[in-house]
Amino acid sequence: MIKLSKKYAESETGAVRKGWKGRTRIALVYPNQYRVGMSNLGFQTVYLLLNNIEHIVCERTFLPDNGKNEGSRIVTIETQRPVTDFDIIAFSVSFESDFLNILSFLNMAGLPILAKDRRPGHPLIVAGGVACFLNPEPAALFIDCFLLGEAEVLLPTFCESFDRLILRSNEGKKNFLLDIAKNLPGVYVPEFYRPLYNNDETLKLFEPLCEAPVKVQRVYLHDLSNVSTCSAVLTPHTSFKKTFLIETGRGCTHGCRFCSAGYIYRPPRYRTVSELKKCIQKGLALTDRIGFVGAAVSDLPEIGALCSEFKNDNIRISFSSLRADAVTEEFLSILRQSRVKTATIAPDAGSQRMRDVINKGITEEDILKTAERLVTKGIPNLKLYFMTGLPYETFEDIEEIVKLCKKIKDVFLKSSRIRRRIGRITLSINPFVPKPFTPFQWAAMDEERIIKQKINIIKEGLKKTANLRINVESPRRAYIQAMISRGDRRMAEILLRVVENRGNWPKTLKESRFNPDFFVSRERYINELFPWDFIDHGIKKSFLRHEYYQAGKEKVSPPCKVGSCSLCGVCPAK
Repeated sequence: MIKLSKKYAESETGAVRKGWKGRTRIALVYPNQYRVGMSNLGFQTVYLLLNNIEHIVCERTFLPDNGKNEGSRIVTIETQRPVTDFDIIAFSVSFESDFLNILSFLNMAGLPILAKDRRPGHPLIVAGGVACFLNPEPAALFIDCFLLGEAEVLLPTFCESFDRLILRSNEGKKNFLLDIAKNLPGVYVPEFYRPLYNNDETLKLFEPLCEAPVKVQRVYLHDLSNVSTCSAVLTPHTSFKKTFLIETGRGCTHGCRFCSAGYIYRPPRYRTVSELKKCIQKGLALTDRIGFVGAAVSDLPEIGALCSEFKNDNIRISFSSLRADAVTEEFLSILRQSRVKTATIAPDAGSQRMRDVINKGITEEDILKTAERLVTKGIPNLKLYFMTGLPYETFEDIEEIVKLCKKIKDVFLKSSRIRRRIGRITLSINPFVPKPFTPFQWAAMDEERIIKQKINIIKEGLKKTANLRINVESPRRAYIQAMISRGDRRMAEILLRVVENRGNWPKTLKESRFNPDFFVSRERYINELFPWDFIDHGIKKSFLRHEYYQAGKEKVSPPCKVGSCSLCGVCPAK
């Protein structure tokens, strides 16, 4: 682990190294491998935010690349110190599956996995990130406190409180946790809450203790216009190589009913063009690759014109997401200049009926037109994202995926022949996983056998289609993701057993006293109390329920009208 940390450290540009004397020491952990963690802009943002606080020294660490500790200590990248030397170990968690990796990390570090077993001299264990403010309950027994919301707002006040109450006053850990649970919005301390269950195993009550608030408010940065979020450290050991990532905004106006980012990041906020220009210029001093990141990058006003300003700078610009109805000539020109070889379109569903059910807001004409224009402009390869197992989906809707792909292939071939170069179409098929704080949080996930049948229909329907490859996410992996995503505090027992069984999920689920289908394959009661309902995102549950009804009626809803509408509850009524 020490050799590997040194190897990564030597390849980096921009890492922060600060002296330890008189400072609070924080080990920032991405509970996955280095390559995955350093590809995550949120993780890099937290690293920079913490190190910008004078009395904080923050160093990074990850899981070993082979998933094993090989008998050596888990150490940080910057100084190769063991994580147990730090005051705080802070996990940045973007995906539910990484909750299990937290347990593995604590085990490798030689720390007690359960919070109740840790002594006063152990580091404080903190967790934040989008997976936490969707549903932290599956990891509640392992974490001392969760920070629910956006780091720019949370971290300064949390660090100041830790410095004042722990380091200066020598308060006990429990008194510190009680103080911040009561006084800092966005702080959730699991030990101060007790879940109670009905006879049918559904959640009856989520009871606050010790004067903890009934609801934990998710905090967010109201104005992004003068705040930049971009790469802190560049390294070749990421999915994006030496790409300087820039966040264009947070949230999305379109309200796709399966997408948590479209709801928990409300209201949608964008950065100013002038702020993004500064970020681009900062990135160009380090690399010729710029990557724009956001839930819907193409929604940012003037993004095309902004990129065109740098058209002659011999730089390569990429986008994390572009909607099929928003690919303008400016975008196409930028993609061509950047020598992009593969463009991604996400129809998500094959039939217009299903695109209305999920409130996708694009038509078949949008999809076909965009595919044609991309290939005509010299981008030879297309990647298409689809989901299977969506609520109200039929086998006929799956057949429509096959038909749409064949239509795309026809357009693709026609445009490719004109250019005398035929590329490849790659289909990415992903089982639908219901997510908290979305209209589909009530929906059941398809049984594994049904998902496999639907995938086989797609494979059989397209097996004779040349230059087309199909990648499928494992239905079993999606099942586990759904179980953790919608699980309650009782999931802790299952996660602990998985660690004991060295990652053997089939054995664990067979041994479990809980039926995992209860979390995955059951449509929730319409008035059911969810494990995540104690988090206040500002969104009315009645609004999400109405959107679920609208989906069943195949009715679309208009995009979010920021500031002029109070339907969802996030923006106040005027």
